Amino acid sequence: MVNMDDEQTAIGSLEWGDVVVLVAYFLVVLSVGLAASKLSNRTTRGGYFLAGRSVHWILIGASLFSSNVGSGHFVGLAGSGAATGIGVAAFELNAIFVLLILGWLFVPVYVSAGVYTMPEYLRKRFGGQRIRVYLSVLAIILSIFTKISADLYAGAIFIEQSLGWNLYVSIISLVLLSALFSILGGLTAVIWTDTLQTVIMLLGSFTLMILGFQRVGGYQAVVFEFNDAIDYSWIMSNQMTCGVPPKNAMHLFRPLDDPDLPWLGVIFGLTVSAVWYWCTDQVIVQRTLAARNMHHVKAGCVFAGLLKILPMFILVMPGMIARILLPNEVGCSDPDICEKLCGSRTGCSNIAYPRLVLELMPNGLRGLMLAVMIAALMSSLTSIFNSSATIFTIDIWTRIHANASEVEEMVAGRLFVLVLVVVSVLWVPVIQANTGSQLFNYIQSVTSYLSPPVCAVYVLAIFWPRTNEKGAFAGLMVGLVVGASWFVVTLAYGVPSCGEEDTRPAIVTSLHYLYFGMLLFGISVIVIVVVSLLTKPIEEKHLYRLTFWTRYSDEPREDIDDMEARNKEPREDIDDMDR
Repeated sequence: MVNMDDEQTAIGSLEWGDVVVLVAYFLVVLSVGLAASKLSNRTTRGGYFLAGRSVHWILIGASLFSSNVGSGHFVGLAGSGAATGIGVAAFELNAIFVLLILGWLFVPVYVSAGVYTMPEYLRKRFGGQRIRVYLSVLAIILSIFTKISADLYAGAIFIEQSLGWNLYVSIISLVLLSALFSILGGLTAVIWTDTLQTVIMLLGSFTLMILGFQRVGGYQAVVFEFNDAIDYSWIMSNQMTCGVPPKNAMHLFRPLDDPDLPWLGVIFGLTVSAVWYWCTDQVIVQRTLAARNMHHVKAGCVFAGLLKILPMFILVMPGMIARILLPNEVGCSDPDICEKLCGSRTGCSNIAYPRLVLELMPNGLRGLMLAVMIAALMSSLTSIFNSSATIFTIDIWTRIHANASEVEEMVAGRLFVLVLVVVSVLWVPVIQANTGSQLFNYIQSVTSYLSPPVCAVYVLAIFWPRTNEKGAFAGLMVGLVVGASWFVVTLAYGVPSCGEEDTRPAIVTSLHYLYFGMLLFGISVIVIVVVSLLTKPIEEKHLYRLTFWTRYSDEPREDIDDMEARNKEPREDIDDMDR
């Protein structure tokens, strides 16, 4: 093994090879982003937010993949792989099928509806403003406190472990550079830089995967040695089993009572969260809406699905390799030692990927892997900044300034990106205070607590024409109360560290977050259906090209809001009678 103490000094000061790779990376990415900015049509709303709807399927697929696989995946997936084995790869493999649902079932409806954002679709589908505004605000809040926070925390772990740079200076620099691409170039620059960074991520992670398998002796060595990768100094002295890898570490499908990934939750609960993320989230759907036509949409989704096979091999398994090579660090169990190593008393599996980089990568290639992590972080942030600006401009700003010009919309969107930057940087201390042993579990659990009601509304809006605004809003509100309440309960009890007594109620320990997601989705669907059936249905003339069954309709559609506005106007015959 490499002497980690000797390597720390070199890494902290950076070798010249690392510096050259980093500088070259920034120059290339800046050049590509600025060139794409100049070539893009940034003076119109369609050009800035949807890249003029002219993007090739290869760019669509690469952008979908890189927008999803950020630094949170590098740290989170590898960390969960180090803790529990390959089971976490089910999250990635599930996306293959959900991406097909996106391209074949959801996007055709969004395109036929002629919308820019997902809340805008719901406004056309249901009328009124309360659902649109609520989901716009919720989407931005979720972006800040789950997506941005998770990626920033993951990037902070990597920087802290590998470079020893000042954490806040590094994060602020990355956030500002990511915001620069969104402000200057809009979606075209974002998609082009996403594509370049996908290539960088794949090259760097494949290199580390190959070096890892070579070091441990191949795939079979990983299978046989992973279960023996234990922090024996703690386990043997205290006779604990909480730091031992599960016996079913090489299983994707696990028993119903499995504490990590029960098979029923993986099949159904995970699919609910995946449909919300891939089929209704603005960051993802915006990329497909920028495609040249539906053929490019479907081809892009297929390409992205093929790329989603890779994380199991380039992220999850390297995490397992890191535990095999560094069992006392990555597999740390002693709460006091873990806190010194990584700042968390519940375990240090989150440091698996950066520690593997330090253990295996030679000079120069360390710079490449740092570039990979920067690329992943920038890719996620640029996507979130651009999509959040789109939601704010089209769904919130135009409501405040109904007669806003396109120039005003462009300015509002760019200024809002700056607001996101400020909020993101201010949130960094909170991110550090909420460390845990598995970052990926945190991300997925929050998603399961908040996303199922939104998923239920979109699914029923597209596939059940009888769904109306009152039913959808009731389902969202009931789902919010139930989901947020459970989220608060789980946060209040927390997770005990290894060796501590688990005093949580049985329902908290036994109700897996994927099961809760299934339950919350079912509650939301029931509320939506019951309230919709008890209230007035939406007339068919308002639904043309807004549901899956009417997506090819040529009938003229009457906007619900236009009808409601006319109903509120005073009738002339009544006015004449009054006179």
